[in-house]
Amino acid sequence: MKNFKKSKMKLVYVFFAAALMAGVLSSCEKAVAAKENPESMKVYGESEAEMTAPPMVPKPVGKRAATKLIVNMEVVEKEMEMADGVTYNYWTFDGSVPGSFIRTRVGDEIEFHFKNHPDSKLPHNIDLHAVTGPGGGAESSYVAPGHQATFNFKTMNPGLYVYHCATAPVGMHIANGMYGLILVEPEGGLPPVDREYYVMQGDFYTEGEYGDRGFQAFDMNKAVDEDADYVVFNGKVGGLTGDNALHAKVGETVRLYVGNGGPNLISSFHVIGEIFDRVYAEGGTTINENIQTTLIPAGGAAIVEFKVEVPGNLVLVDHSIFRAFNKGALGILKVEGEENEKVYGGKTAEGVYNPGTVVSSESATEETDDAPVAELSMADKMERGKQVYTQNCLACHQATGGGVPNAFPPLAASDWLNADPHRAIDAVKFGLSGEIKVNGNVYNSVMPKQNISDEDVASVLTYIYNNWDNNKSEVTTEMVKSRK
Repeated sequence: MKNFKKSKMKLVYVFFAAALMAGVLSSCEKAVAAKENPESMKVYGESEAEMTAPPMVPKPVGKRAATKLIVNMEVVEKEMEMADGVTYNYWTFDGSVPGSFIRTRVGDEIEFHFKNHPDSKLPHNIDLHAVTGPGGGAESSYVAPGHQATFNFKTMNPGLYVYHCATAPVGMHIANGMYGLILVEPEGGLPPVDREYYVMQGDFYTEGEYGDRGFQAFDMNKAVDEDADYVVFNGKVGGLTGDNALHAKVGETVRLYVGNGGPNLISSFHVIGEIFDRVYAEGGTTINENIQTTLIPAGGAAIVEFKVEVPGNLVLVDHSIFRAFNKGALGILKVEGEENEKVYGGKTAEGVYNPGTVVSSESATEETDDAPVAELSMADKMERGKQVYTQNCLACHQATGGGVPNAFPPLAASDWLNADPHRAIDAVKFGLSGEIKVNGNVYNSVMPKQNISDEDVASVLTYIYNNWDNNKSEVTTEMVKSRK
């Protein structure tokens, strides 16, 4: 009888465990089904989306439950600055190029309120690549000036997606600045980072050439030929330099949400002085590691992450490099903090290289303020200055010292240089940022400090002062050494 009771109890436990396991499996299966079929995911409550203009992004949302998310967006046509002294009639989402960053999570039900300002001249709509449905919402959002439309969709797939206007002629609407990014976070969100920024490349086609001053109209023939006058980040030359530069501190992790509105050109996105620890290829869920440059197609996006280890100015470029230095695709991430010589020690020695002879090198760290200076002859200084200029200055300031209009100031016949050689020494030795006025034009860019010796600073400035209609000053190494 006793054994019978024990057997009966074991049987009860077995049935109970089986029932419990069945319930667990059922819950797991439901969770998996919800992840694989977001359209079946239940939503909780309602909230209004936080919308941010570039380069900022809204707060993360992936850890909250799926919800009904209200998105409000307005089309605004307005004249804005393309470059210093150059304006353009942009067509925008929410008044910025790119348009507002939209942040959602998988399973959200989006109620999208799309408005076209009464002052607009044309009808517009929106095609969101994150939408599963006809035209990405374009068919449901077409509105004339002074009208609005509301449409709904569910965010089904995690990733970083482009949105753009899809009103005919589609290319013209995109070329005038009508694009932006929508992020669909996975359930649980993305891994936390210290800094997040919103960067988007676009190519622009104007009747005038690059840097031609005044109002510039859109040129359809150039757009069809894919002959861009401007290739820029965040809508303008200098959109990420000077006061618009991005910021971080040594030791922080940085995540860039990078899009390419096009309409035509593929971006070879690169950050000079950094390696991407992780790249979410094409904005999806495939992650590549240790990437130097990532391709971003027109109408595509990527998420790049990296940790900043040393201070200095990191330069964002389209590595189709003439676009960076001659068409505007250049930005700055200013990193502040303590030096880390284990990671980057900078120049540690300086010497003369003359094949076939033995020369001694001079340690940069052994140089002292009272060390005697053997000044080069004027001829040697000019020859050396030309070499230093070619290696360090030519890309931005050009072979003729003409600079790049609206980006880098001219060195030729420069009133700024000729007025004060000590100021020029400081610019080369310590770097320069913010607005300066050269020959009547305002420039707002960043010149990083040049890691060259005091002797090379003296040589290159002497070379510049004695070329291109400048005042023929000679800068000595003692003058350079005296600047602290």
